[in-house]
Amino acid sequence: MDVIREKLKLLPDCPGVYVMLDAEGTVIYVGKARVLKNRVRQYFHSSEKPPKVQAMVDSIADFYYIVAPSEVDALALENNLIKKYKPKYNILLKDDKTYPYIKVTTREPFPRILVTRRVKKDGRYFGPFMGGVNCKEIVDIAAKVYNIRTCSSAVTGKQKPCLDYHLHRCLAPCAGLCNREEYAERVEKTLSFLSGNYEEAEAILTEKMNNFAAEEQFELALDLRDKIRMLSALKRRRITSMPKDVDADIWALATNGLYTAVSLLITRKGIMQGSRIFHADAGAADSAEELRSLATQYYSAHEVPHEIIMDEAADDALLSAFLREQAGRNVEIVHPKLGVKRELLDMAAGNAKEYLEKSLSAIAHKDDMTVRACERLKELLSLSRYPKRMECYDISNISGVDKVGSMVVFTDGEADKYEYRRFRIKTVEGANDFASLQEVLRRRLMKLGTDEEERFSRPRLIVIDGGRGQLSAVKEIFDEMQITDIDLVALAKQEEEVYTLHQSEPVRIDKRDYALRMLQRIRDEAHRFAITYFRSIHSKRNLESALEEIEGVGKQKRLALMQKFGTIDSIMHASEKELMEAQGVGEELARRIRNYFENL
Repeated sequence: MDVIREKLKLLPDCPGVYVMLDAEGTVIYVGKARVLKNRVRQYFHSSEKPPKVQAMVDSIADFYYIVAPSEVDALALENNLIKKYKPKYNILLKDDKTYPYIKVTTREPFPRILVTRRVKKDGRYFGPFMGGVNCKEIVDIAAKVYNIRTCSSAVTGKQKPCLDYHLHRCLAPCAGLCNREEYAERVEKTLSFLSGNYEEAEAILTEKMNNFAAEEQFELALDLRDKIRMLSALKRRRITSMPKDVDADIWALATNGLYTAVSLLITRKGIMQGSRIFHADAGAADSAEELRSLATQYYSAHEVPHEIIMDEAADDALLSAFLREQAGRNVEIVHPKLGVKRELLDMAAGNAKEYLEKSLSAIAHKDDMTVRACERLKELLSLSRYPKRMECYDISNISGVDKVGSMVVFTDGEADKYEYRRFRIKTVEGANDFASLQEVLRRRLMKLGTDEEERFSRPRLIVIDGGRGQLSAVKEIFDEMQITDIDLVALAKQEEEVYTLHQSEPVRIDKRDYALRMLQRIRDEAHRFAITYFRSIHSKRNLESALEEIEGVGKQKRLALMQKFGTIDSIMHASEKELMEAQGVGEELARRIRNYFENL
């Protein structure tokens, strides 16, 4: 504490970010301060604190700070450091998902409609869609009703119309069968439809459905009936008392002092799109600060609405400034007391409270299987440090063919799939798993101490799928590269024994122990990931080889087929007529290719 007291005296009177560290040097909390001196000192006052804040303070062994030019810069820096370190006591976007949007490429002369999960400033976006809404179905309705194109083909006016034109799903501007003004009118109607004006589309679909039924084309009629029902369900989501031009996100938080739940309701054009729940084991002492921190993380990767509704005043001016930089426009933050917005806020608060009350046991159980399992693993295996980042490796091949390796990552005991990596074995001949492991680990560990360590953080523990032999093979790489600050263990499949470097006998952990179950999870995940990658390249190689076996398909024909269809799988499922569209493929050759794949 003497070191901390001395550092507290040196804190400046300016905005910045402070980073709390535990005894092992692990980042456990990142915070933003308007005045660093005042904010950081609050943690070390003797005043009574909420349990989760006191638990964090008791774990602090050191801290450092970074001065920022402004408070908005400090907010952005805080967000980046939280994403980088995933501190234990920050509220995090755990298991975050990117939901789909529908995009209309309005900057193109003949716009198209598509589903995407990435929002850019290159068209009109609608969404995000969640809660059972099928974006592809909505795009399909737009194509059937308004004939707006869904393909990415260049519009030259000289192409042949594709199947969509003949199915009355596109006006075929690529073939010059409609002018720009006519197509623009259809685009405007599509934009209106996606904005929530479903009545016209519903009427057109109903008329088509009745016509199909009268012609006894019942399968087509049933398909349209299902689409009409989906539109009706979307209409029921409309908040009648909210203006149709309101795009708002509603945030509410509930906490019991140990756990925090945050509810997010999403409305677009006055329609309820869905809801999400985030939970955390701990967070800041101030609920408004927690909301501000979570909103900053969320909107650095998601669409920013025109309006944000919150109960807590989460430093509105600062959050607004950050969001204005993200969105390139003003974003209003409101704290309603009455009316429909207050009702929505109460609904969000009720969702957060209900989740917290009903999920406490599940959250505690998850802690046992993740963070506490990591703590127990450190104790059972005498690890040098808490294994915050664990990496596990596995090799997959058949008789030395198509050798691949996998790396999976667990952070605080949970799968971190964005960090997974896969490897094609390049230097090993034949089925030599030991040498393959050495190649993969050498390639991985070479990134440490370089600029790439920003992208591939240093692991605390490496787990190898195997026994003493695999452990010794990887230890050679550790010695070669002088790696001394990473723990290394191997988990053998049959007896589930754990081999370590500092014990001659394997460690046997009770099969009911969550620490062993976590090791099994990461081992099985590495095996699954390796097998999946192996199968994908093995099947692709076999199919490519098969193409070479077809009489008359030489190098130029294979190239023409791949240019036309893109993948072997597409060639396999193409009709004779479609195959003949590839350059140099005539009727006889198309028939031969089709027959070959049908008889595989």
